[in-house]
Amino acid sequence: MEEFRLNNHPTKDIKGQESSRLKGITICLCLTGSVSIINSPYIARVLIRHGAEVITVMSKEAMNLIQPSLMEWCTGNPVISEITGKIEHVTLAGEREGKKGSADLILICPATANTIGKIASGISDTPVTAISMVALGSKIPLVIVPAMHHSMFQNPYVQKNISSLEKMDVKFLNPRIKENKAKIATVEDVSSYILNFFGKKRDLKGKNFLITAGPSREWIDDIRFLSNPSSGKTGMAFAKEIIERGGEVTLIYGPGTEETPIGANIIHVNGATDFIEALKDLMERNQFDVLISTAAIADFTPKNKKIDGKISSDKEELQLHLVSTPKLINLARLLSEKLFIIAFKAEINLDKEELIEKAYSRLKSNTDLIVANNVSSMNKNTGFSTDTNEVFVIDKDKNINHLELASKQEIASKILDIMLKRM
Repeated sequence: MEEFRLNNHPTKDIKGQESSRLKGITICLCLTGSVSIINSPYIARVLIRHGAEVITVMSKEAMNLIQPSLMEWCTGNPVISEITGKIEHVTLAGEREGKKGSADLILICPATANTIGKIASGISDTPVTAISMVALGSKIPLVIVPAMHHSMFQNPYVQKNISSLEKMDVKFLNPRIKENKAKIATVEDVSSYILNFFGKKRDLKGKNFLITAGPSREWIDDIRFLSNPSSGKTGMAFAKEIIERGGEVTLIYGPGTEETPIGANIIHVNGATDFIEALKDLMERNQFDVLISTAAIADFTPKNKKIDGKISSDKEELQLHLVSTPKLINLARLLSEKLFIIAFKAEINLDKEELIEKAYSRLKSNTDLIVANNVSSMNKNTGFSTDTNEVFVIDKDKNINHLELASKQEIASKILDIMLKRM
């Protein structure tokens, strides 16, 4: 294995900086001839930052798109671009004297339809297909991330090849189908999948979660609405964490800006009424264990129906009569007494004691946990649209957990740990 590694390369300095979750793991990153190969350096770096050793294997078609020197730069290891007398495919993925090769996972990303077809048909004529063939024989895990046009992905022969490989326990991280296009899994999708593959605790398996996320829009006319800066980041962090830990996720998502995770059932909504109707419909048809209400749903909406067209800008004054919107959590509790409800309470410019008291007074009626945070614009690291947060988690017995500043997914993970103890 040492012949595939450079121990003193500067890239080694970033190894494990994000976490040690992939420490001791060697990932063979195989690249084929798709333009989405431009994401490969980023994928490699993310995996390294979580502690992995990454060895790159490239087909000739992949090298027509990017140079092997780029992948050597970003991984700190020489690139395998041909099978030589060193029998690289056996060293990495083979089984000798009862011991498997030095790779813990073969990740083909991006994978073209041509490469998928060759592996399914037992053809070994590139370094990528050679290593895949050996891995299938030695039972080293093989994960394939297809990258191709939607029409090609839907081709019955491609689907037949994918189905055939899945029967051999090959895992596929398939593209997102959006706007009638097949969009390859993102860098974050791939890294989350790999982190999940290597030992993320599966303590949420069998639990069904309903999450609300993003803002609502309360329309005044056809081009104006009342809303807030919610991006949906917190809801997406919970969804990703739950999926990685084995739970099922249904997401009621307002018009936020954050990408939804692969594996969640997504219900897109707009206004506060839409959130309420979606929740009612879902809860009447499904059994949920937990509701996580992260959405920033408007507390007030215009009393009168939306005005068709555009209100004239020539008006010197415009008066809006606002009325309160129904409380989603109240409805959820009416529909299910057993549902474990996690609510969120955002406040501005309150000290710690005031924030906790205000949140606790809201908790006592219908919720099991409440998460309180300060969304003041003075603090650039917490609240709306940030990647980090700092919160207080309060339960019915007024036990208080202070979760200090961390990424929103880390915060979500810790809240879920608290939830499990309370449940």
